[in-house]
Amino acid sequence: MNSRQRAYLKSLAMTMEPILQIGKSSLTPEITQAVSEALEARELIKINVLKNCLDDPKIIAQALGERTRSQVVQVIGKKIVLYRESKTKKKLELPK
Repeated sequence: MNSRQRAYLKSLAMTMEPILQIGKSSLTPEITQAVSEALEARELIKINVLKNCLDDPKIIAQALGERTRSQVVQVIGKKIVLYRESKTKKKLELPK
């Protein structure tokens, strides 16, 4: 992913609401599965890391990216934005 594509995805994510929350149990297989399903359905998702989660959001984002084979677009504070192109329902067209 190049910088122009990342900037485009960041601009789309600014207006989005988080659709998942990660709490004190941090990354569970159920959370990973939910993230993967949400990425397949939407391609671009925002995740909120709650205050009671003791893990660093950057580490969580990196782990989620590896487990779901997605790109970490950005991590700002306790918000994570992930992107993965859908295999069946392509919605977003990235700039070249």
